[in-house]
This record gives sequence, structure tokens and C-alpha cells, in this order.
Amino acid sequence: MAKSTGWDPVLIVAQTLHYVTLSVLIPPLLVMFAEPGSLEYEGGAANVGMIMDWREMAGRPTIRAIPGGGPWKSLNSVWSGGKQVGLAPALQTDLRQIDPVRCWIIAICWVAASAADVYYLYALVRRPRLILDFSLTLLFNHLVLTTYYAAAIPTSIFFWIVMAVSTGLTVTSAEQLCVKREMSEGLVVAPARDADDNVEMGSLLRQD
Repeated sequence: MAKSTGWDPVLIVAQTLHYVTLSVLIPPLLVMFAEPGSLEYEGGAANVGMIMDWREMAGRPTIRAIPGGGPWKSLNSVWSGGKQVGLAPALQTDLRQIDPVRCWIIAICWVAASAADVYYLYALVRRPRLILDFSLTLLFNHLVLTTYYAAAIPTSIFFWIVMAVSTGLTVTSAEQLCVKREMSEGLVVAPARDADDNVEMGSLLRQD
């Protein structure tokens, strides 16, 4: 079985299209259905954390309590991209941070983007044996990115279920489509030339 080595621009383009699809789906749906106060507190619908932070999909708060005592023990820290960017009162954490609708919207958009990946793979990658490699590479890359962004390894069962369902959907559907195309292309039969040969032989005999 052939293995892809080195830099593969087709796979990079296909993975980029996955995140472009998420960027198109998530912001308008969050604006329409998510709780406005909580959404604004998280940086708005277009915040990159809605895609890259696994805690958003898991419905986990993205604010952490500051360890230790002192005058700051009643405050919480706001983290973005693996860095502390500010402080917020703990009361705001309880009222504004958690929105179950938001996590469901992000999860549904992720599955929808994985369904779109089926077409991207069918049109760009084409080979069935590369589908699994692409899907697992996308999953691995996202785990690395989301772990770095949240500064925490994903521990949510809901997050892992969404990842498993979306990856399984992409692999099974894209492989089936690519295999069907290869089978149909392999079964193309050239037209028989016996009739044409008989016509040509007959015309030669008449000329004699």
C-alpha cells in the first residue's frame, strides 16, 4: 500500500476547508440561537475560541480560579490562546460563562463540517486508502491545537463523542463514495470492434 510522504498540499487544502466551513457555520448560528450575554462575554460569535477551544463545545467554563490567597482569591482569570488575558469576578462566571445551547450549536456545526469533508475528500483526495489517513491527521492536529489554545487536554466525554462521530462519518462515507467511483471507472468497457471490422472487410471484398 502506498504511503504519502513529505508535504502534501492536497491534504492541507482539504483540512483548511474544514475550518473554513466551521468559520462560515458557527458565527451566524451562535448569533441566532446562543444566549447573547454569555456569547458577548466570551468574545462574540466570531471569536476563534468557538472553534479552537474544546471547552466551548463541552460547555465548560473558560475562566479559571487563581490559586492562592490574597486580595485576588475572589477573582478568576480569563484565558485565551493559552495565555491569561484578564480578570473577571466569580459572580460573572456563574451568570455568563455557561450556555448549554452554545455547546450544542458548536457540536452540530462540527458534525456538519465533517459531512462537508466527505465531498472535499471525494473531490480532492479521491483515493480510498488516503481517507482514513486524512481523518486521523485532522483529528490529531485539532487535538494539538485545542490543547494548546485551552492550555488543557480535552477531558469532556461529550467532546470525544462528537470527535468520534464526526470522524467515523467522514471515513465511512468518503471511503464508500471513492470506492464506488473507482469501481465504476474500472468497469468501463471499450466498445466492441467486431462489427466495424466486418464492415471494413466487406468493403474490401467488394472492391476486389
